[in-house]
Amino acid sequence: MNAAPDDLPWVLLRGLTREAGHWGPLPAMLAERLPGTRILTSDLPGAGERHAMRSPTSIRATMEDCRAQLHALGVTRCHLLAMSLGAMVAVEWTHRHPQEIASAVLVNTSLRPFSAWHQRLRPRHYPALLGVLWPWRDAHAREAVVLRLTGRRRFTAAQKMAIVDEWVALRERHPVSTANALRQLLAAARYRAPVQAPNVPLLVVVGACDGLVDPACSQRFARAWELPVRTHPSAGHDLALDDPAWLVDEVMAWREAAARTP
Repeated sequence: MNAAPDDLPWVLLRGLTREAGHWGPLPAMLAERLPGTRILTSDLPGAGERHAMRSPTSIRATMEDCRAQLHALGVTRCHLLAMSLGAMVAVEWTHRHPQEIASAVLVNTSLRPFSAWHQRLRPRHYPALLGVLWPWRDAHAREAVVLRLTGRRRFTAAQKMAIVDEWVALRERHPVSTANALRQLLAAARYRAPVQAPNVPLLVVVGACDGLVDPACSQRFARAWELPVRTHPSAGHDLALDDPAWLVDEVMAWREAAARTP
C-alpha cells in the first residue's frame, strides 16, 4: 500500500520515559520540509506534560489514550513518526484503527513474536537501566547514563554537557516517577504485535549501532511483514539525537517515492 503526500498532521511519539522535548530539533526540521502541515509531539501518559498520570501497563491502553488526545484536538487521521516504545504504540494503532493512520515510520523498535527477550533489551544494560530508574540518584548522572546507552554520535565534552543539562531540565519540569517507568517497561515487555502486517503503509528505520535494542529486531519484523527498511550505518538507539537531518531526509524520500508509485 502506498502513501501519497497530503496535508494530514504528523504525530511524533517518543519512547520509554521520554517526552516531546527529547525530540530536539527534529520537529522543526520536519515542519520546514512540510510547510503548512501540523507537527504534533504527543506525550505518552505518564511522561512529559502528562507525567502526573498513571502510565498504563498495556500498549493497547497507551494507544487508546494517545488516540483520545488527538481526537480531542480534532485529529481523526494522521501520519505517525514513532520511536522505540512509541513505535509499539504506533503498531497497535495501525492494527486496531487502520483507517485513522495514513502511514507510520517505526524507528528502532522491537516486537514479539519476532524477537527474543534478550534482543529486545540487551541484558548487559540491565544494571545501568536500574540505576537510571533509581529515584535518589543524581539527575545529571542518570541522564549521562541515558546518553551513553542511547547515543552513538561523537559529541564533544561540551556538547554532551549541554545535552545532559537540557535533559535534566526536562526531568525537573516533568518528572517521570519510577512507578510509571516500570509500568511502561511492563507494557513493552507484555506487548505482542499482530502476526500479519497492519493494512497501513509502514517504513522501518534502524540505527545499525543501536546498543540498547538489537538492530536485528527491526529487521526481523520488517522482513516478516515485507516492509522497506532504512538503516543508518552509525546511529544508536536515539536516532533523532544522533542524526535528525538524516531521519527527516529518509521520511521525506519515502513519502515522495510513494507519491510516484502508481
